[in-house]
Amino acid sequence: MLPIFFLFSFLIFSSHVVALDFCVGRLKAPQGPSGYPCKNPAKVTADDFVFSGLGTAGNTSSIINAAVTPAFDAQFPGVNGLGISIARLDLAPGGVIPFHTHPAATEILLVLKGTIVAGFVSSANSVYVKTLKKGDVMVFPQGLLHFQINGGGIPALAFPSFNSPNPGLQILDFALFANNLTSALVEKTTFLDDAQVKKLKGVLGGTG
Repeated sequence: MLPIFFLFSFLIFSSHVVALDFCVGRLKAPQGPSGYPCKNPAKVTADDFVFSGLGTAGNTSSIINAAVTPAFDAQFPGVNGLGISIARLDLAPGGVIPFHTHPAATEILLVLKGTIVAGFVSSANSVYVKTLKKGDVMVFPQGLLHFQINGGGIPALAFPSFNSPNPGLQILDFALFANNLTSALVEKTTFLDDAQVKKLKGVLGGTG
């Protein structure tokens, strides 16, 4: 009898979820693993489904000469719960998005301007690299290390889309050298010498 009760409860809950057309994020509430709680539908407006921040170029005056402008659930509450999001990628000449992963999403990148050298490494350590031009699209499977580099002498523009409203991000270089993980441990796990590790920690603001 108990399993039937749980099955019945699950079916009621599932039908309730499916019945929701959307779940505009209530951004002032804590974000959980499934995103934000739903905003009261009576308070939802058309503005919740529009994001106007991708028409302006990002500030690329950083160490990586690149900028990413996200339209994830934290910036664009209308995508909360819908399994999709988008961002703008600006790469100045010499710009690079270092090796990174999105733990919660696959990425598909559409190039609109310039040339971008992009690639990823599979779990079998196979490397897939391609020079992308205007109109090209490349997919980066969920969780795999990948990168993008400006491959020409002019600014490049691309729009990455994700199958999650919050794809997550971990940049490999920052994970290794921009925190307080001790140099000795970094050296043991990367086979780099002490001088190299301390130099990279100095560049990226790490300690230890």
